Amino acid sequence: MLQTDIKQRTKDFAIRVIKVCKTLKKEEWIEVILGRQLLRSGTSAAANYRATVIAKSEKDFINKLKIVEEELDETIFWMEILVESGVIPKGKLTLLIKEADELLRIISASIITMKKKRKVNKAKGVLNSN
Repeated sequence: MLQTDIKQRTKDFAIRVIKVCKTLKKEEWIEVILGRQLLRSGTSAAANYRATVIAKSEKDFINKLKIVEEELDETIFWMEILVESGVIPKGKLTLLIKEADELLRIISASIITMKKKRKVNKAKGVLNSN
């Protein structure tokens, strides 16, 4: 999958997260707090993926991808909490959780691939110490 495709998917994902958060009740403090957590992590994944484009090295690229991986995992956690606590019906988040899981798998696979590539390049003496 192309980097631009993932960039668009993470952005679309962030927009879907925003729409879910907008449905939460503003007067219910639990929904406000959980919604903010979901909003932060869900949109952060997209913003941090966007930052991978300007990575200064392979190591920097991998580190930025790790942040995306963490944010996606956290987003899944908050969605699970919202569902399991009964705040949001499971059916309302099923597709969004599935998309988060797919993005997480793609990012995790990319990290593994980049680490292998970096290791090969390092063995060949292609990389500097960055």
